[in-house]
Amino acid sequence: ARQVPTFDPQDPVWRQDFPITAAGEDEVTRREFVRFLVVASGGFAAGNVGVALWSSLRSINEGEPREIVALADVPEGTAHLFSYPTDADPAILVHLPGGELRAFSQKCTHLGCVVYYQPGTHDMECPCHEGHFDAESGDVISGPPQRPLGRIDVEVREGVVWAIANLGEGGSGRRRGDAGATS
Repeated sequence: ARQVPTFDPQDPVWRQDFPITAAGEDEVTRREFVRFLVVASGGFAAGNVGVALWSSLRSINEGEPREIVALADVPEGTAHLFSYPTDADPAILVHLPGGELRAFSQKCTHLGCVVYYQPGTHDMECPCHEGHFDAESGDVISGPPQRPLGRIDVEVREGVVWAIANLGEGGSGRRRGDAGATS
């Protein structure tokens, strides 16, 4: 025999229109619910820690040595665009006044926009949100970015500039102008 649901006048109107009850609907205690929330939160936290560790370990010393450009083709005070460690990773080589070479990831650490070298000011600029980075160290000079540009180790072999290793974030890790930062 089929049991016909009875309606309590205190029930909401929708309960009268949809008289379906799930088995065990009233069986979850507060303690069980809190336990579920704690376990789920712990799982999310462990996942975030795992992703952070994986990405930080992945970005250090990644990539094989790669030929970039002949040194003679990059005069002092200019820049040359290339890719490193893969063809999908934009990078920039800067030949600083005085002859030093610096290479950085071309992705802004704020939102990933492309940064460009500004010869007049000798800094790197992100046109998206007006972030500025020091061309010698990769440190943040101004704007919304909080971390320095990723640094790429380069060397000259027989007149050719080579990218040697992805060093991760360059510079001191501080914004220029912060207490204790050197410029």
